[in-house]
Amino acid sequence: MTAGHAASPPPRPRVRAPQRLVFSFLGSLVLDRGYPPIGSRVFLHLLGDLGVAEPAARATLARMTRRGLLTRVREGRTARFSLTPLAADLLRAAKPRVDSPAPFTHPDGEWTLLSYSMPESRRDLRHQIRARLVWAGFGGLRDGLWIAPGRVDIAAVFHGPEFAGLADLVDAFHSVPLEGTDMPRLLRRAWDVAAIRAEHEWFIATWTRDRAQGGNALTRLTVLGADWLQVLRTDPGLPAEHLPDGWPSAESAALYRERVAALAPDAAGELRLLLEADAARR
Repeated sequence: MTAGHAASPPPRPRVRAPQRLVFSFLGSLVLDRGYPPIGSRVFLHLLGDLGVAEPAARATLARMTRRGLLTRVREGRTARFSLTPLAADLLRAAKPRVDSPAPFTHPDGEWTLLSYSMPESRRDLRHQIRARLVWAGFGGLRDGLWIAPGRVDIAAVFHGPEFAGLADLVDAFHSVPLEGTDMPRLLRRAWDVAAIRAEHEWFIATWTRDRAQGGNALTRLTVLGADWLQVLRTDPGLPAEHLPDGWPSAESAALYRERVAALAPDAAGELRLLLEADAARR
């Protein structure tokens, strides 16, 4: 850690969306662990510890159920929730990048260019497509033209029944810049480079201070995962040679892995105790 980070003021508090917290919890501690459907009391307890009021927590679970991300079953007076196949697939697809020791590194000099058009009859998918493109590392150069570092699997970006029939509307190329291309200028056109750096620096300042914290590893790991997902959405992995000196992405990635290693064992134990207490109340 640099002296600059050690001397920096505390980072500004951030409000995390409850749905992102739920996804972080499920992806970090529940996915593919073989747990039965989890009672609403467990979710309410976790979100309550994170400052989410009970009505907002219940509304989040209901909204995720309506969107096909959670399956809800009744067991007496208790509602229990599990990941739908769709949500499980989304989390599994994200996991390699979330867990990667070098999530911001791509083969030198390779880029993916993509252009697509959206018929009026499918405009309801525009937000989903943009969200998927951003997660895949794309930034917008101009209307309808996107660029991402590295070789992006376009079929994976547009995978899913909701995108059926759109393949013919997508054109994509793997390419290299022509000699003399001003890559720093191009990157600033497609991405807010200063905002990307600020996101890394906020993450580093926040989670460096977590080393001195104690207690409740479950909530801390949940928040850590939500914050890391935000970093990954913000930074597509821009090549360091085109960025300002002291670019902080490698420091962020190392810190994330360190905090996961420190928190995950105790968080898993705390979750088991919650699940046992919930089961005892059936």
